[in-house]
Amino acid sequence: MLLSAAATVRAQVVTTQPSFFTADDQVTITFDATKGSGGLKDYTGDVYIWTGVISDKSASDSDWKAVVGTSFSQPIAKEKMTRSASNPNLYTITFVPRTYYDKLPASDKILKLAMVFRGANGSPEGKDTGNKDILVSVQQSAALSVRFTAPTAQGVQLVETGGKLLVSAEASKSTNLKLYLNNTLQEEANAATISKELTIAQPGRNEVKLVATDGAQTAEQTLLVYARSAVVTQALPAGMRDGINYLPGNTSAVLVLTAPGKQHVFVLGEFNNWEPTDAGYLKKTPDGKQWWVQLDNLQPGQEYAYQYLVDGTLRIADPFTEKVLDPSDDPFIPQVTYPGLKAYPTGKTTGNVSVLQTNQAAYTWQATNFQRPAKTKLVIYELLVRDFIARHDYQTLVDTLAYLQRLGVNAIELMPINEFEGNESWGYNTSFYFAPDKYYGTKNQLKRFIDECHRRGMAVILDMVLNHSFGESPMVQLYFENGKPTASNPWHNPDATHPFNVGYDFNHESPYTREFSKRVMEFWLQEYKIDGYRFDLSKGFTQVNSGGDVGKWGQKDDSRIAIWKDYNNHIRSVDPNAYVILEHFADNSEEQILAAEGMMLWGNLNHNYNEATMGYVENNKSDLSWGYYGTRNWSQPNLVTYMESHDEERLTFKNLSFGKQVPGHDVKNLNTALARNEAAAAFFFTVPGPKMIWQFGEVGYDKSIDENGRVGNKPILWEYYNNPARRKLYDTYRNLISLKKNNAVFDNPSSFVQNVAGATKTIHLSDANLNVAVIGNFDVVSATVNPKFQTTGKWYNYLANDSITVTDVNATITLQPGEYRVYTSRRLARVTSSKAAQQVAAIGLTVAPNPAASRATVLFTLPTAAPVQVTVLNIIGREVRRVALPGRQAAGPVGVEVPLANLAPGVYLVKVQAGATTATTRLVVQP
Repeated sequence: MLLSAAATVRAQVVTTQPSFFTADDQVTITFDATKGSGGLKDYTGDVYIWTGVISDKSASDSDWKAVVGTSFSQPIAKEKMTRSASNPNLYTITFVPRTYYDKLPASDKILKLAMVFRGANGSPEGKDTGNKDILVSVQQSAALSVRFTAPTAQGVQLVETGGKLLVSAEASKSTNLKLYLNNTLQEEANAATISKELTIAQPGRNEVKLVATDGAQTAEQTLLVYARSAVVTQALPAGMRDGINYLPGNTSAVLVLTAPGKQHVFVLGEFNNWEPTDAGYLKKTPDGKQWWVQLDNLQPGQEYAYQYLVDGTLRIADPFTEKVLDPSDDPFIPQVTYPGLKAYPTGKTTGNVSVLQTNQAAYTWQATNFQRPAKTKLVIYELLVRDFIARHDYQTLVDTLAYLQRLGVNAIELMPINEFEGNESWGYNTSFYFAPDKYYGTKNQLKRFIDECHRRGMAVILDMVLNHSFGESPMVQLYFENGKPTASNPWHNPDATHPFNVGYDFNHESPYTREFSKRVMEFWLQEYKIDGYRFDLSKGFTQVNSGGDVGKWGQKDDSRIAIWKDYNNHIRSVDPNAYVILEHFADNSEEQILAAEGMMLWGNLNHNYNEATMGYVENNKSDLSWGYYGTRNWSQPNLVTYMESHDEERLTFKNLSFGKQVPGHDVKNLNTALARNEAAAAFFFTVPGPKMIWQFGEVGYDKSIDENGRVGNKPILWEYYNNPARRKLYDTYRNLISLKKNNAVFDNPSSFVQNVAGATKTIHLSDANLNVAVIGNFDVVSATVNPKFQTTGKWYNYLANDSITVTDVNATITLQPGEYRVYTSRRLARVTSSKAAQQVAAIGLTVAPNPAASRATVLFTLPTAAPVQVTVLNIIGREVRRVALPGRQAAGPVGVEVPLANLAPGVYLVKVQAGATTATTRLVVQP
């Protein structure tokens, strides 16, 4: 009853005429741009509606159906609003829902209209309070209906004891209306509307009831009013911090919220039926900055959902919660990803809610003696869980670690996994910083993944977004008007101080932001044992306002240096050996100072390496020298160089799309494109300092960053590993990584000389134990190169496993286009593939789809005619499926369809017996 009343009030962001309408009635929707998020307040351009319906087929209030138009950023005429001539912040649109939403099947019922508003290019946006969708109820019949029209605030109403409250209501037709306060009649009218100013004398809970009768029908709505007492001022108990503080005994917790300037705060939750109570009334600290309450009589181990109700109108989740329930996102998280996910309290509240749980089962860490790789040995693999594995969960990610370990990487950098808006995301739209996003699995599954990485000698680095936050953040919502944070927001700037900002810009000069950020930094190091951070958009941590001037933003900024020194020192105080990596891209004079402090910085050489692989070597277009920290005059090897990242176009895509083509050497040919990437790798991994690989770069991923939209889902192509040319690139990466990790000359050579500007390139490294000479030709025609060997004598071609005898160190060597060689002064062992991997590669064995549900196709190539049998084995080696093809199969491609129905979800082995050849690969079966 309470929530149905709240839903129809709609906070007056939109009003409708008539107030009550069915899907077949004409309705005029009026949007007030000054209400709700206020993003379109005083906007002078055209405003358009973006709308769909919540139907009886919708899974939740975020599951829009029959969306009008096709592009949020390119509205159509049908969506255009009409601006009021007398009030430029009022807009109207008139339509009949059943005909306006013409994509909706006639049999579907329209329960609500869902909408937001936007400018002609998709921005700015006008939404409900808290940046939520605006929902308008649709009557299912012409039956008698009622609703409250005042107060306009949603949900429970708060007044001081003895205070007054104006209550107004309306009915769908003129009838007998009665208003009751705590079952005592206050006002009666025979009309379509009723209004009364009520005195709320009873402390605590009060009910206002609206009853309409026309002799044949009765309709009711109830509004909860809570009469509160004066706020109690009391110091925070010793040792309590913002967020949830669990007390000994596992039945009590102290909740602490920073919210300076607010008038009163209640905690609502499953422990008080989502209603204000005296026990849930937060005390205020003497300085007026924090609010706190102790909850008692909690059941140990039970999850409780809760929110804060601030100043009677705003419901927010706890900014420090470690678990968020989201009514829009959670229905689309499969059970296999997050088993037993707590249900959202539908009908009890709105917006995101927090979760607390005393006496949580602790995770038992297994890898207790992990030693982090030295910075100079770091080979980081950056990945987006969503686009790396089809199941997008930590359990499946654990299953890929053997592949990554075999490649040789010793650190995995996860793109943001903190709770972000939506499910399908890169993760940079973060709103909750202490909660792992449930779309990837449970907190203990994440811990198991980190634990398993450590067991295998691999560090885990989190991509952390503290430059900005998004609209679902409680810290944004607490102080937010007219589409942006207010000037009184303790954490956020009303307007960003720098270009390229997204979301709402943090003010890192604010002590509130400093304290919050430091809590985030220490939390993941301690609770999840992560090994460090890559800080997104670290150049944005400044209050020096550069506006839209990118050049000014990048200039040396002493205040920004001071901020990062402070954060770095705090991280060191928590974990002296944690990695701190900045996505900075500021002037070298600033980066020098930060690197000298021990911080690592991203070094983007994508353009230069890609020019080399495409064959564009004129005018030093492919100069690779800036990928070496010494070229930048840094004192420490703290430059994390990369050829690809999540933000850069893929090398192989550009090779195939834009590579040079001349007779005899076509860079657009796949095998040539991949071979040229091998050459780039030879001049990448041999440069001293930490290195980073973007996922699937080792097999020549060739789908554009813009496929399906820049941040849209990309094809997951594990079958690339079984393509011989791609596998050769993988093996080249693997051997070069092994060379780097196992030889001290790549850490701190006594001599490092690079000549990498032109078409032919050379690198020379030397120490007391080893000399290395790398030569390569990135032109599309043959060329001679002076190898400048450090000594005469025998030199070993590391990747080809052959050798030459050098009598003249300057005797030129002719290299074919794209050819390269890595010479060492001693014979060094190469990494070879296992026999099992060689067998898989020999026939190009792959399974698709993988993971699979009801059936999968096993694909391979027969070199000669042979009998074929395919079996599926469970994890203990028992055969569960067999498909034998009749007779001998002809040489060439073979596809065998294998039924998987009734197999339990899990990991299986697919074995192909083709004549004398046996190859085995893994298959994941999902529900």
